[in-house]
Amino acid sequence: VILLLNRLIMVAEPINVCVTGAAGQIAYSLIYMVSRGSVFGENQPMNLILLDIAPMMGVLEGVVMEVQDCAFSLIRSVVATADPLVGFKDCDAAFLVGAMPRREGMERKDLLKANRKIFKEQGEALDKVAKKDIKVLVVGNPANTNALIASKHAKSIPKENFTAMTRLDQNRAAAQIAARLGKTPQEILNVVIWGNHSTTQFPDAANAVLPDGTKVYQAVADDNWLKTQFITDVQNRGGSVIKARKLSSAMSAAKAACDHMRDWWVGTTEGQFVSMAVSTAGNPYGIDEDLVFSFPVTIKNKKWTIVPGLDNEFTRSKLEITEKELKQERDAAFEE
Repeated sequence: VILLLNRLIMVAEPINVCVTGAAGQIAYSLIYMVSRGSVFGENQPMNLILLDIAPMMGVLEGVVMEVQDCAFSLIRSVVATADPLVGFKDCDAAFLVGAMPRREGMERKDLLKANRKIFKEQGEALDKVAKKDIKVLVVGNPANTNALIASKHAKSIPKENFTAMTRLDQNRAAAQIAARLGKTPQEILNVVIWGNHSTTQFPDAANAVLPDGTKVYQAVADDNWLKTQFITDVQNRGGSVIKARKLSSAMSAAKAACDHMRDWWVGTTEGQFVSMAVSTAGNPYGIDEDLVFSFPVTIKNKKWTIVPGLDNEFTRSKLEITEKELKQERDAAFEE
């Protein structure tokens, strides 16, 4: 009976999953995690579509060979392409990892405009060929604004289906607190990342708790650290990794992308919330309604809901700073 049940489970219809920037560092770790069932479930087969720019096709063929050589039980097919219309065809989930990196001497507004071109094209392709209930996670920076751009050019897909990743920041914050308390990061619940995935983000432990309900502020017993060094350490962690590694975060970014998409796919645990950068339309915190902004959310049936009432005077002062930056990014990206 168990063997028969397993066979029935394994004949689930494959889903189509696209990873962009698929020849890059983050994708190299991400593809492995997705393919082994860490995101969509250990019994969910997949067709994997790897999208990158034409000059990277040779490298991408090597990635395809490695996926094949891993002999994943869940992968039904793996395709490499430089065409977004092929990459996003009937797609159920997409990780938009590829983006224009900031080059030496490049102004931020030039970076934003370069990414506008990329994410406009991808948004238009998603609009034309992807499933209308596709779940899109933007990882490529500036992720919040790139998600906004893609969403604006995919008008037939609900804006709620476009999100940006601040889960890496949440994981960093949980790890910092865990190290301080001698706990594991999984024991640090309900840490919130507000705003932009940048150094203006606000890592907030005011509502964080341990599994037994003890408030993190009570357990740490150092309000000054939680309101100063903890915040700046999380805000600047990406820069610290680059300084040490001479490369940006890759393995941790891939893990965070998997955490984000898995929670979106299967839902959050009762009483717990996670950080996702989502559409601000109708948000309960008075943030400009034409942004993608990180909030605490709960998720059920693949739909996220912003958790209201978690702000205070200190929070609001921090939210204003990161909101201002996101408005400036949006205006620069769409400036003609």
